[in-house]
Amino acid sequence: QVQFVESGGGLVQPGGSLRLSCAVSGIIFSSYAMGWYRQAPGKQRELVATISIHRTPNYANSVNGRFTISRDNAKNMVYLQMDSLKPEDTAVYYCNRDQTYGLWPWGQGTQVTVSS
Repeated sequence: QVQFVESGGGLVQPGGSLRLSCAVSGIIFSSYAMGWYRQAPGKQRELVATISIHRTPNYANSVNGRFTISRDNAKNMVYLQMDSLKPEDTAVYYCNRDQTYGLWPWGQGTQVTVSS
């Protein structure tokens, strides 16, 4: 079955950067549009960014211009480069399929905390 293993989170000061990674197994990775999601305390999980099979990215308004999603089909990996981080970016970050096409069981996520 499909599995997601997210990594790269941590504590960073406002204005800092982090690069998240997600290792995907159990699917023909190159055949699927992928996405990054996040869930802040007390809030619903939200879509942050997606990347198509042709590597076309789309971003939530809240992160557009600051985050960059990418994928490596040879390694079955999807990445999220996060720059100019803000305290409101604090959340657990998850990867999954682009929700337009349905979601698979979630991985454990990786915690991102933006604080001075």
